[in-house]
Amino acid sequence: MSNAFRAAFPLRPSRIATLVALACTCNANVFAQSKDIHATELAPVVVTGNPLGSGLFDLASPVSVMTQKEISNRSASTLGDLLTGIPGVSATNFGPNASRPVIRGLDADRIRIMQNGVGISDVSALSPDHAVPIDPFIIDQVEVVRGPAALLYGGSAVGGVVNAIDNRIPQEAITGATGRAEVRSGGAERQSSGAAVLEVGNGMLSLHADAYQRSSENLKVPGFTRSSRLRQQSPQANEPQGELRNSSAKSDGGALGASLAFQNGYLGLSYATHNADYGTVAEENVRIRMKSDRLDLAGEVRDLDGFFKKVKVRFAKTDYEHREIDAGQIASTFLNNGEEGMIEATHAKIGPLSGVVGLQFNRNSVKVIGDEALLPDIRTRSQAAYIYEELPLNRLKLSFGGRVESTDVQSAGGGPDDPNLAPGTPRFGPAQSRTFNPRSGAVGAVYTLTDRWSVASNVSHTERAPTYNELFANGPHPATGQYEVGNSALKVERSNGIDLQLRWRNGPHSMSVSAYQTRFKNFVNLFSTGNNRDEDGTINAAGELAEAEIRAVPARFNGLEAEGKFHVYEGTGDLDLRLRADVVRATNTQTGVALPRISPYHLGAGLDYRLGNLGARLDAVYGGKQNRVAANELATDDYLQLNAQVSYRLRTSMPNAELFVKGNNLLNEEIRLHTSVLKDRAPMGRRSIMLGFRGNF
Repeated sequence: MSNAFRAAFPLRPSRIATLVALACTCNANVFAQSKDIHATELAPVVVTGNPLGSGLFDLASPVSVMTQKEISNRSASTLGDLLTGIPGVSATNFGPNASRPVIRGLDADRIRIMQNGVGISDVSALSPDHAVPIDPFIIDQVEVVRGPAALLYGGSAVGGVVNAIDNRIPQEAITGATGRAEVRSGGAERQSSGAAVLEVGNGMLSLHADAYQRSSENLKVPGFTRSSRLRQQSPQANEPQGELRNSSAKSDGGALGASLAFQNGYLGLSYATHNADYGTVAEENVRIRMKSDRLDLAGEVRDLDGFFKKVKVRFAKTDYEHREIDAGQIASTFLNNGEEGMIEATHAKIGPLSGVVGLQFNRNSVKVIGDEALLPDIRTRSQAAYIYEELPLNRLKLSFGGRVESTDVQSAGGGPDDPNLAPGTPRFGPAQSRTFNPRSGAVGAVYTLTDRWSVASNVSHTERAPTYNELFANGPHPATGQYEVGNSALKVERSNGIDLQLRWRNGPHSMSVSAYQTRFKNFVNLFSTGNNRDEDGTINAAGELAEAEIRAVPARFNGLEAEGKFHVYEGTGDLDLRLRADVVRATNTQTGVALPRISPYHLGAGLDYRLGNLGARLDAVYGGKQNRVAANELATDDYLQLNAQVSYRLRTSMPNAELFVKGNNLLNEEIRLHTSVLKDRAPMGRRSIMLGFRGNF
């Protein structure tokens, strides 16, 4: 399918971007007459975590929404870095090019990353050096559900859900033409980047086109690349400093989409491609070349007669490939062909009760080729059914539901001989299959105390099927410096969680405070065995890779989160104050020892000022020292990160056209995220300035 698409449309994303820009110029007279749709910010309606659609203060689970304006202000290159700063959210930060979100101390397969409500089929959860094939440039809105959300999205959402929403399949009829464009230059990675989005329609047929392109050089860092603790532990001559070697990157992508609106719904299709070529940082001679092609289908029918009033359908098919290039030669290739779909129906009210029922399916085939293959050929098949209901009772609104799932993971076995076993014994063993049947449920409540105050609670039981890498991995993983050994005898991972929140809002002011605890009966994680291995798997005390095996242990996660926004001044301009704080403590309750890579506490404050065409923004985040560490893990120091931005709105025919300058890490602090496996080898960027232009039309 992808080859046929390229034959029909032989355009690189950069060329698509040029065409979009030309279209913008040719239609300037139309854009000039268009209504400034971004002049007024409306309260967001959130569907992630609640398919019935609710405001933020009506949801039982804590949810954060990042609008397109905020996404642009953050100027992030990866999804993980974009979301860092939301209470309870950090990032894996494997250098500047690969970073997944970490929510409440949980990452990898416990964080469900979706695009328009459908999961992405990649291998970013398999290793922190694998980038997520979503560029923040084209995202219109991101919704982050913290805590157990497995009820609607599967067991992999036990830590939280990240849903990146674009409008590649327009859900509402478009009349006329709208769009946006942005270019940036600078930063510690000296990037040059740009993107454009164009949407046109005649009230029935709506078309969407977007394109983006990035290029960057090696990241400039303050001081040494290796931490002081690592330098003391293993001194070496000619310590690298000032620049993070092999961190340059280039990427591009784009999409074409269309939808047909009818009286009570829509039906649409989109095709998107994402390409990236970046250094892995951990190995100076290794680069990753990634390509992801995705076809999406979405539709909805509303106002139906009968018991079901609305039916929504979503489907995505992804062809994913990335190659790890070592000194110009292909060392390994990862292939993932995935299909995922869902059908969801909203039923008529039964008295005051409203709700939805849904069916989901997922099909994934993963193949790893090469000398460094750590997995056999894998096929994963899952299907699930869920129900979600809401019951309003005056000031109290209850929500409850359940999910049943069946997951089958098949290993083809085989592989090279295991050097530690009898000759002829394959590393991945014989072909085998495991079947799991997770069951999850949750009960939530929101109680309105006054028109300004409310309390919310969510109690859940979540079950997660082990993933293919947790079950069948057996091979070298140089990016993390480990030789990983899976455990095919793993059982369903079970956890119980409770979340309590206090919320307040008064006009433009709002505040929320959350406390939570999640207890795992059998938390699945990688643990160091104390052995070393060579890359071929031979157990060797002098081996270059530390052996790490998958084990299940009892664990407990406790945490607090708080955030607030206050309109503090109105006169000569307007001034808003933002505050946030979070802390999480995660423990192996069997040993009393901390779990690895748990973020320290954070305290943050920000100011937003607007006077006429001039805007200014100041953000300060203090990250505490993390000295509560797991075995064989080094502590990290505290830091104070200060960022600032100034923008000026231009008087042009393009509404909301702005020039901006952003300063990052203005204090030039050495910042190392404890959630990163590379924290002792790859700090964040040094003090830098970025210039840019953005505008809506």
